[in-house]
Formats: sequence, C-alpha cells, structure tokens
Amino acid sequence: MDSVMTFLTDRLGPMGPLLAIGLLGLLLILIALPTVMKKQRDRFRELKDVAPAGGEKDKKRALRKTERLDKLEKFAQFLEPQKKEELSAAKLKMLRAGYTQKNSVRMFHAMQFVLGVTFLLLGAIYALIQSATGEVSGRSLVLYTLIPCFVGYYIPRYWVDKRVEQRKTEIIQGFPDALDLMLVCVEAGQSLDQSIIRVGKESRIGYPALADEFDMVAQEIKAGKERTSVLKDMAERVGVPDVASFVTTLVQSATFGTSVADALRVYSADMRDKRIMRAEEKANMLPTKLTLGTMLFTVPPLLVILIGPSLYGIATMLGNM
Repeated sequence: MDSVMTFLTDRLGPMGPLLAIGLLGLLLILIALPTVMKKQRDRFRELKDVAPAGGEKDKKRALRKTERLDKLEKFAQFLEPQKKEELSAAKLKMLRAGYTQKNSVRMFHAMQFVLGVTFLLLGAIYALIQSATGEVSGRSLVLYTLIPCFVGYYIPRYWVDKRVEQRKTEIIQGFPDALDLMLVCVEAGQSLDQSIIRVGKESRIGYPALADEFDMVAQEIKAGKERTSVLKDMAERVGVPDVASFVTTLVQSATFGTSVADALRVYSADMRDKRIMRAEEKANMLPTKLTLGTMLFTVPPLLVILIGPSLYGIATMLGNM
C-alpha cells in the first residue's frame, strides 16, 4: 500500500492517490453505462401504455402513478439481483421491513448507490480542503474519501435491518392480544376469515404492523387463494417463531378436523405465558445492567463523602507541620 501511494505521489503529485481513485470510479461508470442504458423491449409495458378506457383523467392519473416506476425500471438490470434466489431473498427482507411496493428492491439499491456517490463526493471535497489547508498524507486522503462512501452505502441496509427488528418486536408484543381477540370472535360465532378481518381492524391503533399482516391475509383469502398457503406465506413473511407455530396449529386443526376455538384457546394461553416469561426475563436482567451504572455514579460520590473530610484533615495537619 505504501509503495503504491509513493508511486502515485511521485507521478501525479500530492493529489495523486485521490486523482487515481476518481479516474478509477469514472472508468467503472463508463464501463457500466452501456449495459445500464440498454433498454429491452417489454411487451407488457407496451400493453400498459395503451390509453385506458376511463378517459383523459384516468390516463393522466395512471401516468402519474407509474412515472416513478418507469424511471427505475430502466435500470432494473443494474438495481436488482439477476439470480432468482437472491431476488426472492431481497424481496422477502423488504417485506419483513414493511415495504410491500413492487419496486422496493430497486428503491433500496438506488438509495445505496445515491448515498454512496453523495458521501463519496463529500469526502472528496473534504479531502481537497484538508490538502489545500495543510500537508496531508496519501493514506489520509484515501481514508477521507472512501470511509464516507462506505458509510453512505451501508446506511440503507442499517435502516432496513432496524425496521425489520422493530416490526418483529411489535408483532411479538401484539400477537397475544390479537389471539385473545380472535378467540373471542370465533367463540362468538364468526368464522376464522371474519375474525381475521376483525382483528386486523381492532389492532390498527396499537400494532399497525400486525394489522397490516392480517389485512394482507384477509385480502389474499378474498382473492381466492387457499387459506393454508396464505397462512404459510404470512409465517414466512413475518419471520417470527410464534406466528409460525400459530400457523402450524391452525393448519393441523384444519387437517385433522379439530375445533379451531379449542386450538386458539390453548395457544392463546401459551402466548400469554410466554409474554409473562419474557417480562420476567427482562426484569431479572435489570440488576445486572444497573451494576455498571451503580458503580460509576454511586461509589465515587460515596467515597468522596466518606474519605473527603479525612483527607482534608490530613492535608491541613501536614500543612501546619
């Protein structure tokens, strides 16, 4: 690394490493441009471009809705994984984060690209300012340029991971209450489909993520999809073990012909016990977490109060002697 820095500095001057990085980035962009800008013919898009039968207003409304999608679809080969397994995994992660739009994967990679380039430019400007105001080594210039680029590139990934964890926590917290409400609805005479719709409406205020999942299940069942496959898709989409166990219970109840109300009653009681155990676990962890704070903020003031007067008296005696 040092030899490369020395070679670039000798050939191109103090700004040699930075210029080399800039030229390399420009070369990579020029290489990728022909592939990115190559537009393939889409037969389905040609059918969508036909004027709708609702008139000019409906046509304008449809164009406004698809304008943003059209801009990203031009770069679909660049912004989406080409392998089916990778694309499915990326879509599943975006669904678990709560982004159900069709172009969510493209938007995610577009944000990574935009933020990475933006932070790269900011880092390059900062490196130029530092090199103009004082003498800076080539390694420092490279770090000033690349570190912001990596930070900007990983900000969307950090945001999506945080959203996934927040939704999982929200679903885990609200699932026992949703099961209790579903049990009440089933015992009151409603079918399982009607109880799912009711639970989705009632859970909207406290647990919107859970309500979205129940609404999606209700809409898929209304569309004619089989209930078993819809529930399994919900378990895979959510990624919470409690929901997966609940789906397994319902599927087994439907397979063996047992009462759904009895299955819900047993499972809801189990979910309440699990919630109590999770609360007790967090309560038992509090003393351990507070130990460090107690040592930092309680012991030093106590030592000052107990030993301070004695130290002051000893210092006074030594001064008088």
